[in-house]
Amino acid sequence: MATTNDLKNGMVLKIEGQLWTVLEFQHVKPGKGPAFVRTKMKNVMSGKIIDKTFNAGTKVETSNVDKRTMQYLYKDGEDFVFMDGKTYDQVHVGSAIVGDAEKFMLENQEAVVATHEGTPLFVELPASVELEITYTEPGLQGDRSTGGTKPATLETGAEIQVPLFLEQGTKVKVDTRDGSYLGRVN
Repeated sequence: MATTNDLKNGMVLKIEGQLWTVLEFQHVKPGKGPAFVRTKMKNVMSGKIIDKTFNAGTKVETSNVDKRTMQYLYKDGEDFVFMDGKTYDQVHVGSAIVGDAEKFMLENQEAVVATHEGTPLFVELPASVELEITYTEPGLQGDRSTGGTKPATLETGAEIQVPLFLEQGTKVKVDTRDGSYLGRVN
C-alpha cells in the first residue's frame, strides 16, 4: 500500500481488481478545500486511458509488475515465444497481448515483456526499429525527395507510408508507436 503522495509516472496501481499504469499525475492545492491528486491512468490490459482524482493522502494499492528484456524467438500458432537472456526461461505470450507490436517484431529482436504474478501483461518494443522494405511500387519520373508518399511493405508484413524516392531493399527506421517512417538507414 502507498498513498497518493507517493505516486510516480510508470507506477502500477490495482484499482477495483484491475491494473492501471500512472501516465501523469499532478498534486493540486486549491485556495479553498483540501488538496487532491489528479491522475491520467492507462488500463494495462485494455489500453483504455482515464482521468481519475484522488484526495491527497488516500491509500492506494500498488502492484508489482516485473519488466524484463527478452528476446523474441518465434511464433507458435497464436502465441509468440520470448526467452529471458539470463535464465533462458521461455514465455508464451498470446497475440492479443502482443497487439500492434507484432507488425514490427523480427525473430531474435529484443523486447520488454511485463508480467504480473507470472501472467504476461504487455510487450514493449524499442521506440524505433530498422526494417527492410520488401515491396514498394517504383518511383515515378519527376518525384521529389519531399512531398508525396507511397505504401511500402516491410519484412515483417507491416505496411507503412514512405517517401516516393525509396525503393525495394532499402532499410528504413520505423517508429513502433505509430508506424511512421523516420528515415533511411545506411
